[in-house]
Amino acid sequence: MKKNKIYLGDNLEVLKTFPDSSIDSIVTDPPYGINFMNKKWDYDIPSIELWKECLRVLKPGGHMLVACGTRTQHRMAYNIEEAGFVIRDIIAWLYGSGFPKSHDIGKGIDKKMGAEREETKPFIAGDDIGYDQRNSTERERRDIPVSDQAKQYEGWGTALKPAMEMFTLVRKPLIGTVADNVLKYGTGGINIDDCRVESEDEIKLNIRDTSSCSEGWKREWMNDKEKDKKRQEIAINKANNLGRFPTNIIHDGSDEVVNLFPNIGEESPARFFYTPKASQSERNEGLYEFDKKYTASAEFRPNHMEKATEGQSGNPYGRWQPKKNIHPTVKPVELMRYLVRLITPKGGLCLDPYVGSGTTAIACKQEKKEYIGIEIDEEYHSIAEARIKAAVVEYNMFDYL
Repeated sequence: MKKNKIYLGDNLEVLKTFPDSSIDSIVTDPPYGINFMNKKWDYDIPSIELWKECLRVLKPGGHMLVACGTRTQHRMAYNIEEAGFVIRDIIAWLYGSGFPKSHDIGKGIDKKMGAEREETKPFIAGDDIGYDQRNSTERERRDIPVSDQAKQYEGWGTALKPAMEMFTLVRKPLIGTVADNVLKYGTGGINIDDCRVESEDEIKLNIRDTSSCSEGWKREWMNDKEKDKKRQEIAINKANNLGRFPTNIIHDGSDEVVNLFPNIGEESPARFFYTPKASQSERNEGLYEFDKKYTASAEFRPNHMEKATEGQSGNPYGRWQPKKNIHPTVKPVELMRYLVRLITPKGGLCLDPYVGSGTTAIACKQEKKEYIGIEIDEEYHSIAEARIKAAVVEYNMFDYL
């Protein structure tokens, strides 16, 4: 087993060559099993056998974070739990740039009935400027249903707009108590203080209102009031100095997501860690010698390819344009850095058995953790190695002491 290496091959076979209890943490973004763009690698979720191998190589008390979408999260969690992991939590990553993939039922009925619709150019509600002058992707359809049956189902679809992915947080069973496990293996806990969320808002002590409580409850509560107050003050002082306690929600900072929070008190979006989706420059960093190619999204649907050749981008992330990094599900480096930092001990070794275009390994490199990645696709493997090589790491004097 070599550290700081991306293995090319079948992850199950590669994992079998690793020693027992040799890995400190696992952070991975595996196939979701939704047959994404008809890609063979996404025909199913990882097997129980694969997760058993991950359990074997992970140290006792070691944590694993596994990404998944909402449709197959239950199956992913079931396989992981059946392999022997203990489920600890789910971290939800909220974002506002999901692309709706809903089938228009009214349009489908007209097509089945052989009724041809008259379509006009899309427009934005309340806006009468030309289609080509717009930057917004919020466009309203202007094709009119023809058949009576289609009119009954106009406005009906088959799916919601995706705005969330989930990371299942699990742990290999401990040997003894948490303290015993940490002392022996260095694993078993999560890095709270280094993952606190910076905030300029001052956190104040929340004094409970007991005016409507019974006299007996008031007396019982008052006995512990000073003790609770002292405990709260310590926690709040720490939060004001180091940042807010990390939560199981992460968001992308977009207006769509931030506006969901009322921005008052503890529900402020500043309470949660945020990171935007990966930009094109981040995806393509290090791929200077690579040729641009059309992605699976453009090739999967003929109308997407037609729009791509006409120069349309599809969305802010260039969904249809040719790219150097053709991996379809690139996670942002800052998100993966946060997750690696959360569960990987100082100087620890983090594994990603589905490393894709290398983002987890980049995150480990920048967090000054050692890594091992496994990727079965030769093209993705080449992209990952180039991106990792180009990743910049900032050192300070304490790194050399």
